[in-house]
Amino acid sequence: MTAPRTSAARRVLGRLSLPERTFVADALRTETVGGVLLLLAAITALTWANLPALHTSHETVGHFRFGPSTLGLHLSVQHWAADGLLAVFFFVAGIELKRELVAGDLREPRAAVLPVIAALCGMAVPALVYTLTNVTGGGSLGGWAVPTATDIAFALAVLAVIGTSLPSALRAFLLTLAVVDDLFAILIIAVFFTHTIDFAALGGAVAGLVVFWLLLRKGVRGWYVYVPLALVIWALTYHSGVHATIAGVAMGLMLRCSTRDGEQHSPGERVEHLVRPLSAGLAVPLFALFNAGVAVSGGALADVFTRPETLGVVLGLVVGKAAGIFGGTWLTARFTRATLSEGLAWADVFAVATLAGIGFTVSLLIGELAFAGDATLTDEAKAAVLCGSLIAAVLATLLLKMRNARYRGLCEAEERDDDLDGIPDVYEQDDPAYHLRMAEILERKAAEHRRLAEVKAAEHRRLAEARAAEHRPLAEAGVPEREERLAEVPGGASEENDSPA
Repeated sequence: MTAPRTSAARRVLGRLSLPERTFVADALRTETVGGVLLLLAAITALTWANLPALHTSHETVGHFRFGPSTLGLHLSVQHWAADGLLAVFFFVAGIELKRELVAGDLREPRAAVLPVIAALCGMAVPALVYTLTNVTGGGSLGGWAVPTATDIAFALAVLAVIGTSLPSALRAFLLTLAVVDDLFAILIIAVFFTHTIDFAALGGAVAGLVVFWLLLRKGVRGWYVYVPLALVIWALTYHSGVHATIAGVAMGLMLRCSTRDGEQHSPGERVEHLVRPLSAGLAVPLFALFNAGVAVSGGALADVFTRPETLGVVLGLVVGKAAGIFGGTWLTARFTRATLSEGLAWADVFAVATLAGIGFTVSLLIGELAFAGDATLTDEAKAAVLCGSLIAAVLATLLLKMRNARYRGLCEAEERDDDLDGIPDVYEQDDPAYHLRMAEILERKAAEHRRLAEVKAAEHRRLAEARAAEHRPLAEAGVPEREERLAEVPGGASEENDSPA
């Protein structure tokens, strides 16, 4: 009778493949630097907007208008930051999403289930929390989408500041969550915040996208071709009534992110490598500089926690995000009979879910769209986003610090490379060549230790022989061993009271 075959239990948040780990590490490195710049920009904006001597200048610069009037693009600095610079951010988001779909974790439906469900729950529950808060409090339901977005750059900046050693699987989970989150945020903006459509302009934008796609298919290269075309597509999208950032996403999704024979990196990866620093280091911080500057006072902060619209945003980010992402992850694991990867606990998933409550860039953008026409409520919604993100960051810091020693051990195990071949040892456990290399290394170390043992033994023998040679004349003279020991004591100390004899 043969034993029944059992399949290995599926792991949640398991180890990444080596190429995926390398890509995630590079992407997160850039996002972390950008996140620190974003954090500095937000602090600068708040300082600029709240110092009495500088408050007027912040408004003056933010409302300064420039651009070609004949093309209908004579916009304010704040408007350019929201519609223009964020198009670069969403262009990178489009490339990230395309790469995840064709080469990353989302290419396999079974692997994509967890981050997609977690991200969807992480958007639905905050929207539900906001809606319930405003239904019971009699507030406006228009801001339901504000707390649904996660800002990966700001979240990584928090990790960099607190110095926690989050394992790569959790970092990748957070990054994938943010990518899916960005996709649905884009859909929300396109569907719920497009009120009037100029079909002629929209048709022109679509025609431009077709030309963009054909040029990519033909393998045409040169920034001087694509940048002017991208600007035309962006301008037509802006005039169509659809939010202009949608153009960035569409162009990002068109780039090829799979490699062909002879290619080390796909065109999408090359372009992303070039544009991501511009997005993370310039576009997003400048957006924060002109959009995060809201007046903060005791009365304003009190209003954030008493007005239903702003309280709904705070609770959505702090409570809704954590409950939604954690609940979606737990339910997925529960119904697929999957288990957490070795070394991780559900407390780690909850900490990352809390960290995802930092919803800065896209939340600020949606806040402007949701409360357009009401400047006071727009500023209060921005203050609520800042407060909610700050509370989520503090709670996540406390939760992550409690497990930081465990994370440090996991990270050290991930980075360990005893055979010095540039590949972490955890990825070579099934490679016979790795074990042969390790056997050779250990044999060399064993031979070295044997040589050192022989050297030390020889030294000990020489010392023993030298000491025996020193004592031999006294023994031949008949000096008792006790007197010999006393003779070695300086001053001839007596035995009774250790005083000089």
